[in-house]
Amino acid sequence: MKSSGTPRTPAGAISTAARKPGVPAPGLPGGQPGAPAEPGIPGIAGERSTRGQVARLILELGPCTAATIGGRLGLTPAAIRRHLDNLIADGMIETRTARTYGNRGRGRPAKVFVITDAGRSAFEHAYDDLATSALRFLERTYGPQAVAEFARQQVAETERRYLPVVAQASDLTARVHALADALSVDGYAAAAGPAPAIGAGMIGTATAGNKGTAASAEPMDNGAQICQHHCPVAHVAAEFPQLCEAETEAFGRLLGTPVRRLATIAHGDGICTTHVTCTSRATTPTSPEGSNI
Repeated sequence: MKSSGTPRTPAGAISTAARKPGVPAPGLPGGQPGAPAEPGIPGIAGERSTRGQVARLILELGPCTAATIGGRLGLTPAAIRRHLDNLIADGMIETRTARTYGNRGRGRPAKVFVITDAGRSAFEHAYDDLATSALRFLERTYGPQAVAEFARQQVAETERRYLPVVAQASDLTARVHALADALSVDGYAAAAGPAPAIGAGMIGTATAGNKGTAASAEPMDNGAQICQHHCPVAHVAAEFPQLCEAETEAFGRLLGTPVRRLATIAHGDGICTTHVTCTSRATTPTSPEGSNI
């Protein structure tokens, strides 16, 4: 959960030729020029370039369609296709089939674009090599438990900062959103919302001669989830999962309810996804010292 310290860069100006008529340049009032230049990102021709903005948006939104990206940046379909094709050719992004829940209906499944490891690396994971070497030394010298304790200590300070913000929320849903907002401020590009609902009609009771009868077609509440689209320590966590485990433990304490990590960027998933259990037994967040999920 430790922030890389690199500020999130807002979308900048886009060339008039690539912009839809009547759509102002994002981040500038009325699309006026004159934004200050910013340093480029290796592998992407400058983050202020249109291509850099497209890559940044895919990083922050997670899997998204060309229409979504074009709409956010005010690009014409032809322009967005050109930038996406170039980013794919450079190995910065890749395509996947959109995940669907329930009946998808007719037509081709939607194609979404996701950031690759190379694309994520272009946004500068500071001190990865040094941190990895230090943790390897710690593990060799004192064992895996020393790495786990180090991870908890690293998370503890961030947890203390988040606690007042999360604790003042009125209920569990508000705490989930407050935690996601705090993570976003620290550069994790986090979002919160309900977990994908499980249709009760999909669950039935098998009896003799019966393959399962649905009691109702109403969806069941499946809790909430927090999605983090960026992780400053993903490459280090790929070798030392204790970092992810310590963060998950902290989420559970802050929210006062059981949580479960479903996916992590460190292990090759597009986003870090944490499932939050909605339970009437949820408790008020407590101080990190001496607390467990």
